[in-house]
Amino acid sequence: MTLKHLLYLPPFGELSNPRLLADLAAEAEAAGWQGFFLWDHVLRPRDQAIDIADPWICLAAVAMTTSRVRIGPLVTPLTRRRPIKLAREICTLDHLSQGRLTMGFGLGVDSGGELSRFGEETDPKIRAERLDESLMLIDGWLSNGLVHHHGTHFTSDDVLFGPRPVQSPRPPFWFAVRGTAGKPARRAAKYEGIFPIEMDLDGVKRLLELIHVERGSLDNFDVVVWNKPTSGTVATETQMERAGATWLAHQFDVNTTASVVRAYIAANPRNG
Repeated sequence: MTLKHLLYLPPFGELSNPRLLADLAAEAEAAGWQGFFLWDHVLRPRDQAIDIADPWICLAAVAMTTSRVRIGPLVTPLTRRRPIKLAREICTLDHLSQGRLTMGFGLGVDSGGELSRFGEETDPKIRAERLDESLMLIDGWLSNGLVHHHGTHFTSDDVLFGPRPVQSPRPPFWFAVRGTAGKPARRAAKYEGIFPIEMDLDGVKRLLELIHVERGSLDNFDVVVWNKPTSGTVATETQMERAGATWLAHQFDVNTTASVVRAYIAANPRNG
């Protein structure tokens, strides 16, 4: 399988303009890029960003200016989202993009007080519980329509959900994973993809060995890696692809400008 390439942008600062992001997405698609994804944050440390756009509204704008690239958030922390509201957004954006949405999920982080400053849950164990329970609800609504659930954190009292997404049974789910903990990897193995964060090539290989054991194979499973080293040995695209990577996320810094992104797109055209 040929390694695919996606742009991974923070909607901060100059890039908090949704029209600008939509224009950049159209330019990336014309240059042959296969994906256009956005960070999902509501607050960052002040030295990083004060101007922050809502990624979902930006992705709706992107959906209207593109027709081929896959789009989505990397990653949406379920602990600070109401499951039914997010399920509606997922289904609506999947229809708007005509079936091009991929969802990135994770526990979330408290960088800049993104959780604590709003009184959100910061205990990682409870955030993991909320993540799993939310996933069960969202997957059920999108895939089956009818969900009856009374859980520790959420309730769905005989709720019938519609319409169904364009993608069947629903858009793909990718999961952010840090470190070597087994539970996040096993969670991701139940779905369609994984997004290792701050992990070198050897770490990715070990992670995928665990995924392989859980799934029986890596068929129809996406592995999204960053294009810049965060630790360890620098890996080439060929090495990452041989290790099992299916997507390369070209990540930009928090203070990135449109001119930097445009220059990168122009200098790195893809075959589509």
